[in-house]
Amino acid sequence: MNSISSANASSSRTYYEVSTPEGTELFDQLLLLAPANTCIFFPSIAHILEQLLEKDYSVITTVRSEDKAQKIREAHKDKVDAGKLEFAFVPDIAKEGAFDEVAKTPGIEVVVHTASPFRLNITDPQKDLIDPAVIGTTGILKALHASAPSVKRVVITSSFAAIMNEPRLTDPTLTLSEASWNPVTIEDITRSAHIAYRVSKTFAERAAWDFVAANKTSFDLVTINPPLVLGPVVHHLATLSSINTSNERVVSLLRGGWKEGIPPTLPVALWVDVRDAARAHVRAIEEPSAGGKRLLATAGFFKNRTIAEIVRANFPEFADKVPGPEVPGGDLPPLDEIFKLDNEATNKVLGIEWTSLETSVKDLVVSLKGHGV
Repeated sequence: MNSISSANASSSRTYYEVSTPEGTELFDQLLLLAPANTCIFFPSIAHILEQLLEKDYSVITTVRSEDKAQKIREAHKDKVDAGKLEFAFVPDIAKEGAFDEVAKTPGIEVVVHTASPFRLNITDPQKDLIDPAVIGTTGILKALHASAPSVKRVVITSSFAAIMNEPRLTDPTLTLSEASWNPVTIEDITRSAHIAYRVSKTFAERAAWDFVAANKTSFDLVTINPPLVLGPVVHHLATLSSINTSNERVVSLLRGGWKEGIPPTLPVALWVDVRDAARAHVRAIEEPSAGGKRLLATAGFFKNRTIAEIVRANFPEFADKVPGPEVPGGDLPPLDEIFKLDNEATNKVLGIEWTSLETSVKDLVVSLKGHGV
């Protein structure tokens, strides 16, 4: 059974102001952040929590175990003591009814759902990826619809994986935007683990939109579709063994894995800083016009070669590990030979000034050095 635990679980909610482009709005919101121990899958989750707490939101965050809760508790002791941060235990989000109890918590007005499994060492793609993604997403929506009439908005972390069209990434006539959907089918899950993951994200997001369309919910829906996510790790949640897949490439670079050849940048040639990805979720909560929209949160195109160049120029201590300019690989085809990007609709809603690749990579390397890389 799920349970809620905090240092002051009986504390009342407080009012606070949030500035939006429309002006200053008065909110009285209790948020459910589900779940908060999935950094290996989506690295922005810890940053989302930090940004929400910095804005003085009251947050209930779901965790799988007391051990995970304790790490977060220690990192945000002041917020726990003030009754701003509470914990609900949901051991298995893919289990039917996993969120039924926590959804009954009085006063929840906004829910941010970030979890979806991203692992490549799978044996059964349906069981290991598709089912957890779809059941976890629809499960929380069903629970909220049944038991949480106070919820006004649900923000779900989807992925560029639900937008991309891999066979056409080198087709300059293709424009990918918030309206684009990955054309993968269930038959594609046996092709590779990467493709199975893309199917899982596509199916989970479609299931979310279908649920809201088919049911008269009290809440509207926003999905955030980030591509490759780079940037500093949050130390109290991260270990090198649990670094997200996006940042793994930089760990490999720092350990000499690119010394003889830089990995190809495609198929994912778009990126976003982890803090901007988190900021996109917070803006999706605060911005009224975000309701009912998919948001393609990206700073644009990047190259693995550029990442290597940034590290080589700024971290001489890794000179013997980082490939020199003569090492091949890591480029992109000319931009007139690959797909086009159009995320102007997202930029208009979010109004985020995207972090530069240089800043993101430098901050990531500094944080990884703190883990002994």
